[in-house]
This record gives sequence, structure tokens and C-alpha cells, in this order.
Amino acid sequence: MPSIEKICVLGAGNMGHQIALSAALAGYQVKCMDVDAKTLDNAKNFVEKYLPERVAKGKLDEESANMARTGLSFTEDLKIAAGDADFVIEAVLEKLDLKRKIFLELDKICQAHTILTTNSSYIVSSKIADITGRPGKICNMHFFNPALVMKLVEVVKGPHSSDETIQVTMEVAKKMGKTPVLLNKEIYGFLVNRILTAIRNEALFLYDMDIASFADIDTAVENALGHPMGPFKLLDLTGIDLNYHTNMERYRETQDPVYKPSPIIIEKYIIKEWGRKTGKGFYDYAGK
Repeated sequence: MPSIEKICVLGAGNMGHQIALSAALAGYQVKCMDVDAKTLDNAKNFVEKYLPERVAKGKLDEESANMARTGLSFTEDLKIAAGDADFVIEAVLEKLDLKRKIFLELDKICQAHTILTTNSSYIVSSKIADITGRPGKICNMHFFNPALVMKLVEVVKGPHSSDETIQVTMEVAKKMGKTPVLLNKEIYGFLVNRILTAIRNEALFLYDMDIASFADIDTAVENALGHPMGPFKLLDLTGIDLNYHTNMERYRETQDPVYKPSPIIIEKYIIKEWGRKTGKGFYDYAGK
């Protein structure tokens, strides 16, 4: 098995920078890349605030914080980020064309032994692997939001993925303090999101039909089913824009109208009420 020392994380958004910091806290040398300077600045600011806060609360020792701080860097240059990486985690928007373009570039830039993974929550890696000359070294490695807190990682073995790639990916997840689960074959939505999607779609249907308010639906799910947060709070957390894009990708692929986004999701996507990231979604986060 190849030794994994240097990790590249592509995308410095909420998921990307938390995955990158998780890897740095595990002792990896990490470069986090994004094309947007503001997103990189936000990611840097998060790290500079998060580490001292964890130390102050006694959740992290000073030595580990310093190790993570020195082991994590940010860049807008893909070659700098991925050129010497042993392992890549792509965490960009849920758009297949974008991911294929990135993996084509990665295949040219990265060393021959480098494993390329996608954090996509719906797009299986077999839709990406054929664009490269290393399909055996590609698989899904799906983290959950917020990545610094959530332990589960879904590792999905595509028909092209080698056993070694899957074994290494599982071990990287474990070293990051995560609990990986292995899917032996690809399926749309993987494990958790297939279950969550069924709940979320029914909640959106009930709201669109004016059966109950989104707040009351959340209250029902939290208090009767014991979920830590209802489906609308979860949509605000993960991003209403993400829900819109994943549904549109599936609709374009299948042409099945069942996959079209809910009317309220389309409305909020258009007016850019995407949840916590924009300060308003179903709930208002202004000043929070």
C-alpha cells in the first residue's frame, strides 16, 4: 500500500475547508485549493478562529493545534495544490461537467501513484473515472456536514476501483478519526442520503401542499422521530443550492420529472436564500 503523507483538498467551501482541517489535525500535510480568493480567505479565517477556540475549551492541546496550523496551507493554484499530493479529495459543486474537467486536469498534474477521490454526495465515481488514465485509483469518499464533527464517511467502490484504492481510502478516513462504511457497489445517493431523501421529499411535499408549516414539520420530526434537526433545518445547514443542483443533475440524467426540485427549493434557489451560508433559508440567520 502506498504511504499517504500529503493530501490535496479541492474546494475551500464549508465542506472543503473542514475536510482539509480534519486531515491536518490527523497529521497530514494538506493543501486546500479554490479558484475564489474570498472563499479561501473565509477558510483561513475559520481555521484561525477554530483552533484557538478548541484549545481554550480544552478540546485540543496547543501542540496539535500548531501541527494543524503549520500542516495546512491554502492556494488558488491547482498545480501547487495537487502536484505532489499522494491523495486528493475533490469537494467542489455537485456538477458532473465540472468534476470531469477537474479530474482530467488532476490526471495530468498528479503523480502516478496518487489516489483521486470525490466527496460527491450523489455523483458516483464511474461517471468521472473514464476521463482519466487511472480509473483504478478513483472512488467516492463522502464526508458529512459539518465534516469536523460528523464521524461517518461513505467509501463507495466503483466497478473500476481497485481493492488497494478502497483499502487506502478507508485507512485515510480512520486516521482522520472518522468511521468509514464501505459500499460494495455504486448506487445513487449511497446509504444515508437515500434514507434522508425519502424523508426530505415527503417533508417538502407536505409543505408545498400547505399541509403544515416548515417549522411544525421540523418540530414533528425532531420530537416524534428523535432526529437532532428537522429536514428544513438540515436543508439550511447543508445548502438549499446543493439540493437544487443535485436534483437538477439527476433530472437531466434521467428526464424523470420525479427528480425535479420542489417548487419551494426552486424559489429559494432563484432568490439566493440558500440557508446558513447566505444568512437566510427557511429560517433567518441574520446576525447569528
